[in-house]
Amino acid sequence: MTWEEFQDELARRRAAGRPVRFWWRDDDAGAVSFELKKLLVLSRDRGIPLALAVVPEAAEPELFGLLHDGVAVLQHGTDHRNRAAPGEKKTEYPAAEPIESALGRIVDGLGRLRAFAGGKLVPVLAPPWNRVRPDLLKKLPAVGIVGVSGYGARASAEPAPGLRQVNTHVDLIAWRAGRGFVGEVEALSLATKNLAAEEPVGWLTHHAVHDEASWKFLERLLTLRDVRWLSAAEAFSQNL
Repeated sequence: MTWEEFQDELARRRAAGRPVRFWWRDDDAGAVSFELKKLLVLSRDRGIPLALAVVPEAAEPELFGLLHDGVAVLQHGTDHRNRAAPGEKKTEYPAAEPIESALGRIVDGLGRLRAFAGGKLVPVLAPPWNRVRPDLLKKLPAVGIVGVSGYGARASAEPAPGLRQVNTHVDLIAWRAGRGFVGEVEALSLATKNLAAEEPVGWLTHHAVHDEASWKFLERLLTLRDVRWLSAAEAFSQNL
């Protein structure tokens, strides 16, 4: 898949009355860094909404003063600590942990983000490593979490009553192959594969580990026409 082929597909869908919807989530925000500032400037200058998944315990207060009007804050776990048992995939929410402990940690993180982010907070949990135990999901609406965001095709738009799920589908980082850019062909092919899904196509970035190729791809992606970029509030609206 080339850029030209991808752009042609977007144009065909728009002409057929099926315009493509994208949304953008960036993970692991917390410390103020050159890379984070670069990300925010790129979002601002291109006029593209950004959902910034912030780790509450890592968040520096100065971060929130840098956010422009197009940035929404999501909750990226609480401490991003891997609590997985031996043989279990990385997760902040292991199966063996008492559910009250996991829920209490989420509540603490939500309160911290609400205090710092104010109206920029969209109470959506983007769990570290995109993993959250299923029995925890039904508890989230009662503590103020209205959405959850993972990776890959979602099984349901509403995994629990009162909880909206909108995932990401294209991660720009090849985590198992050197942590560099996943590649233009792979990224565009993944996006094309998900164009027909009911949910908007989610682009996942990790500003702290972007190499030059990742930034270059992202910069070009944000110039695409024939697509509508949704804010986090729009993406998690029950009307979609």
